[in-house]
Amino acid sequence: MSFKKPDGQSSDPKMDASALWREEVFTDRKVGTIRRLSPVKADGSPDAARKAVYVGEAQLMTSVGALPLSFEIDASSIEEAVAKYGDAVQEAFSAAMEELKELRRKASSSLVLPGAGGPGMEGGLPPMGPGGMPGLGKLKLP
Repeated sequence: MSFKKPDGQSSDPKMDASALWREEVFTDRKVGTIRRLSPVKADGSPDAARKAVYVGEAQLMTSVGALPLSFEIDASSIEEAVAKYGDAVQEAFSAAMEELKELRRKASSSLVLPGAGGPGMEGGLPPMGPGGMPGLGKLKLP
């Protein structure tokens, strides 16, 4: 199996044997999920040189549907990860909302509005040509 890179070149996907993790899933079946990623060596034995990583997952309902969140929890045990889960969800949700606001701001500042003027636009309207009035009411994406 081979994959095409964005530049069109083929490459064969290869896993890094020095960066393997065993994954365990913990859930209360109500609020969310915590994944413990335990480092392992290429032979599957525990890798004591690296520490476990805890990743929280949640789905928060918004006015536009479910927003999936995935976030790292700074913890050294599953008990500590569970205790810190609520605060970590709140931080992840706040960060996601800020990112959405920024995306909306960028999108709204890219709107092409009729009557905005510009070169070759008498009275703020583009000159009429074949096909009618170009560009009115369309989004201009970066």
